Amino acid sequence: MDLDVYVTAHRAEWERLDHLLSRGGKLTGAEADELVALYQRTATHLSLIQSSSPDPMLTARLTQLVARARATVTGARRASWRDALHFLTAGFPAAVYRSRRWWIPAALLSTLVAVIIGWWIAANPDVQATIGAPAELREMTRPGGQYETYYSSHPAASFAAQVWTNNAQAAAVCLVLGAFLGIPVLWILFLNMLNLGVGIGLMSAAGRLDVFLGLILPHGLLELTAVFVAAGTGLRLGWTVIDPGPTTRRVALAQQGRAAIGMAMGLALVLFVSGLIEGFVTPSGLPTWARITIGVVAELAFLAYVYVLGGRAARAGETGDVALPDRSAELPTAA
Repeated sequence: MDLDVYVTAHRAEWERLDHLLSRGGKLTGAEADELVALYQRTATHLSLIQSSSPDPMLTARLTQLVARARATVTGARRASWRDALHFLTAGFPAAVYRSRRWWIPAALLSTLVAVIIGWWIAANPDVQATIGAPAELREMTRPGGQYETYYSSHPAASFAAQVWTNNAQAAAVCLVLGAFLGIPVLWILFLNMLNLGVGIGLMSAAGRLDVFLGLILPHGLLELTAVFVAAGTGLRLGWTVIDPGPTTRRVALAQQGRAAIGMAMGLALVLFVSGLIEGFVTPSGLPTWARITIGVVAELAFLAYVYVLGGRAARAGETGDVALPDRSAELPTAA
């Protein structure tokens, strides 16, 4: 496409649209119809220029013009409690449900890696020696040692807040770095499973694996599920870079990126719940079976939330993306 010729052919339309927008709401019926038609045509012009002959200055000018026109045509829209309710009951669970083919394999493979690492460490004293000196390992694994006192070393409220912040940051990093072909996400997953595997291995070698699982499972089931969902979403975003599907790579990444932002907010709420369990339930004086039961109930509630509400919303066409009026204009693509 010859950009100079294209600009010459359509400059008058852009200037006319700018003129109509500058008049605010003082338009006749015919002028309002003209503004809508010019907005649609200019959005198409912008998409063509971005895909064929991207020019930074022209693209910025038309982007601003289209944004102004869309705000005038659709009107200002403010988020409401209805939007939040829709997000919690449809958008977020549907997005998690639709990405299940990514995060479920990630969960299964990651858990297998953690178990293998734990078995390897427990079965090889030489490997244990590379982790720490015998006295240090005994201090970590003995009754009342570091593994047990870690969860009660700080006031419950501050500890829960700290855990929530750290886990939410880890989930957000998985979602953000997924665009880099998913490679950083795999590394983050491995580090998490390595830490878990070390704990399994050392406590198993000390004959106290039951104690370790009693401390990890109450909050770890929900916490790790949230991490796996974030990782699966990040990997899906990375695959979109490789295979965008029937749409352009830019449009596909925009769709997946918007859904990932929503996932980050939803997972922050899930991790908040797991943080509360880790801060108040895990170090509590409740029997081990009661603490584990609370963790299992929280995990089953989340899975039911995803598969019941999310599955229903996904079958109804919900994708987790923002509402159609809030998306940027896009050109249709051939199948």
